[in-house]
Amino acid sequence: MASQDSFGAKSTLDVDGKSYEIFRLDSVTGDGVDVETLPFSLKVLLENLLRTEDGANITADDIRALAGWDADAEPDKEIQFTPARVIMQDFTGVPCVVDLATMREAMADLGGDATKINPLAPAEMVIDHSVIADVFGTPEAFEKNVEIEYERNRERYQFLRWGQGAFDDFKVVPPGTGIVHQVNIEHLARTVFTREVDGELLAYPDTCVGTDSHTTMVNGIGVVGWGVGGIEAEAAMLGQPVSMLIPRVVGFKLTGSLPEGSTATDLVLTITEMLRKHGVVGKFVEFYGEGVAALPLANRATIGNMSPEFGSTIAVFPIDDETVNYLRLTGRSEEQIALVETYAKEQGLWLDPSAEPRYSEKLELDLSTVVPSIAGPKRPQDRVLLAEAKQSFRGALTDYVAEGEQETTGYDEELEESFPASDPPSHNGNGSEAPTDHLSAAPKDGGRRSDPVEVTLADGAKFTLDHGAVTIASITSCTNTSNPSVMIGAALLAKKAVEKGLQRKPWVKSTLAPGSKVVSDYYEKAGLTPYLDKLGFNLVGYGCVTCIGNSGPLIPEVSAAVQENDLAVVSVLSGNRNFEGRINPDVKMNYLASPPLVVAYALAGSMDLDLFNDALGQDSEGNDVFLKDIWPTPAEIEETIAQAITSDMFTESYADVFAGDERWRSLPTPEGNTFEWDSESTYVRKPPYFDGMPAEPTPVTDIEGARVLLKLGDSVTTDHISPAGAIKKDSPAGKYLAENGVEQRDFNSYGSRRGNHEVMIRGTFANIRLRNQIAPGTEGGFTRDFTQADNAADAPVTFVYDASVNYQAAGTPLVVLAGKEYGSGSSRDWAAKGTSLLGVKAVIAESYERIHRSNLIGMGVIPLQFPAGESADSLGLTGEETFSFTGITELNEGRTPKTVKVTATKADGSTVEFDGVVRIDTPGEANYYRNGGIMQYVLRNLLKG
Repeated sequence: MASQDSFGAKSTLDVDGKSYEIFRLDSVTGDGVDVETLPFSLKVLLENLLRTEDGANITADDIRALAGWDADAEPDKEIQFTPARVIMQDFTGVPCVVDLATMREAMADLGGDATKINPLAPAEMVIDHSVIADVFGTPEAFEKNVEIEYERNRERYQFLRWGQGAFDDFKVVPPGTGIVHQVNIEHLARTVFTREVDGELLAYPDTCVGTDSHTTMVNGIGVVGWGVGGIEAEAAMLGQPVSMLIPRVVGFKLTGSLPEGSTATDLVLTITEMLRKHGVVGKFVEFYGEGVAALPLANRATIGNMSPEFGSTIAVFPIDDETVNYLRLTGRSEEQIALVETYAKEQGLWLDPSAEPRYSEKLELDLSTVVPSIAGPKRPQDRVLLAEAKQSFRGALTDYVAEGEQETTGYDEELEESFPASDPPSHNGNGSEAPTDHLSAAPKDGGRRSDPVEVTLADGAKFTLDHGAVTIASITSCTNTSNPSVMIGAALLAKKAVEKGLQRKPWVKSTLAPGSKVVSDYYEKAGLTPYLDKLGFNLVGYGCVTCIGNSGPLIPEVSAAVQENDLAVVSVLSGNRNFEGRINPDVKMNYLASPPLVVAYALAGSMDLDLFNDALGQDSEGNDVFLKDIWPTPAEIEETIAQAITSDMFTESYADVFAGDERWRSLPTPEGNTFEWDSESTYVRKPPYFDGMPAEPTPVTDIEGARVLLKLGDSVTTDHISPAGAIKKDSPAGKYLAENGVEQRDFNSYGSRRGNHEVMIRGTFANIRLRNQIAPGTEGGFTRDFTQADNAADAPVTFVYDASVNYQAAGTPLVVLAGKEYGSGSSRDWAAKGTSLLGVKAVIAESYERIHRSNLIGMGVIPLQFPAGESADSLGLTGEETFSFTGITELNEGRTPKTVKVTATKADGSTVEFDGVVRIDTPGEANYYRNGGIMQYVLRNLLKG
């Protein structure tokens, strides 16, 4: 980390008698340089370059370019950003550790030192993605779900314990602790980082990259960090800087304050809608103005968390008194707090609410105009005013239920095979005590179609189920469970509802999955837990549950009725993602809402209801109870927070956070610098990325004779591409597991098996909602195999994986055609790894979102873009053509071509030609592609070093 220090920036900072080495931003001066008015986020990047200047990767010219940033210019200057640390969750982190273990062996095979493969930047993993809400609605739900989690994931957890022991500077937060992003802001984040280098104690801004797109939650406490793919995270752990273009920065001015009745969730859905409309993909978003100073830090974190939903790289808040107060509340040391305040003020990183930094673009929001909202039924940016939710639902329903014959999805008939077998889902039995409930079997007005179905539960409760039934109501995900105002609000609403005699509707699966144990602590202290329990919102786990598809099965009788009658039922969750097919295979329509509204919809039981004007139920005397009757006031929420939340709660919860419980500590742990792979394992296997890799890269070649594996439409997300959710028995992955002696009840999820490439490649492009246009009439992982017919028109429909095997055996490279916003959504490295392992050499899309495009390059797949205004359809491409790509070989000469010539040859010999725009955007990405991928590039560099 030694700096050339061309600007004499190295200095010292004394804080309460302790001396730190720092790199002063005001040392950079000159014509066109105005460091003082730079956005906060660019000041952080500038310090990063000053401290890591080495004359090669980071030069004085790079520093001048950033210090002299032109707010109006389009990004064209590459810089190398070196994050202070890396943070991971287990789904994406396990393959990172698998790859590091594999790299150690590859290093040894090439004659190098295996222990060079070791995190050079601190890496922390929080195991939070493996818990599934199998059991709910009982006091034993948490313990039972954790027990099942360990049974399913024992092999993975043993591997991670090995990694914690084998690699330096790698720490694991065990299961049952919390959600990675909430643990990050409550404990792991430093805001100002310290590290001893060459005998000097350095202080510098805390920055990070994470293997989850919602890493941006940490932006709320002044930490510049964002989500990257697992392969980029591995490179960062190994000391490789993140290559990036100096971005445009969008200033978002906040004024006023939130009105009574509006929550942080309403605010973040409003901001998401505004920024999606404005267009911020690849840009930094930074909040400023008088409204920021009045915004609680939990609300800032909620906004930062949703950055991937707007499409921005970050959504950051500068450091101020509120940041310092939060650090103190969450148990950070007084020494650390003093350092944060002193350093931020010294470096010009402290918020001045009246100042207006230079920004590329500006937006403004008066917080007083924010009104109660939800988002859905399938995208976070599709905000719906709560007052119009019923009308909006009815309009959207026509997309899910045909007016004549009911549509079929093609996957429901075998849903019982979609979930790992476990104890049957539990519910609290309230339905058996309640009179028969009915959803509104409304007439066919406003596009609404009614198909009421009579259902009887095992406990004897009877009710009518219809389209719009809320079958999942879940307080889940880091977005909201870190926010005391909405969490306390939900619990107070539950208390008032119980006191009025209201009950959750018996068809609703209600779950509570807080982001950390602190939430349970303050619920207990406030005496609110019994009221949530009474409504069935018992604790099911500390982790990402419903938001990532770990909702578990619906109540069995409800699930059967939904499948048999093809009902369009609903989930309501306090999450950040509601894409099609994500939450539960039974549930077609998904709505994001604040935690209090999640409870309200559990009471209402249907989206076909006006929460402002329709009764939620009746009290013990038969009087209608409306939402306004049980909605807590801001004063009630603030009073409860003041008396229930203390700094000691955080200190005690995180006192020994890496030790884990008895289950974790008693796991047998492998030892040794290299991992002993178990050839029988179906969870952790050595991947083939380095098989036969030479010490020097071979030249890249043009692509000839490629076939189309998939032709896709707009907004195909990484959820559509990457394996996720349950593994079906008759899928290629299910067949592989069965062939390897795994019983169906032990299949577990794709996420839990991310350390086994054999499973993951078989689940790539297999999402139940994916529609491949060259296999019309199908949903899921199907394509047509052109190796199995002389005439393309006769090519049979088969699984994507099976076709891939045939293509690779024939030596046929593959291509994917796609529309706009290809690869949006979570940062999923397997979306790129699986694409590469299937034999795809190129993707041609109308546009990309940042992370997936970068990850494709990191796996040796070239991302191309159709010419502006063109698409596969406008060019007349059906997907039956044979493709060739010429001009790629220019990369061997040290330059990146702006375009390559694409020729698509049809069956009749006619051709379609166009210039594919090469989306290798930086010299660093070009190096990765030339080496066949980022891991190969890093390994070769470490071998030379």
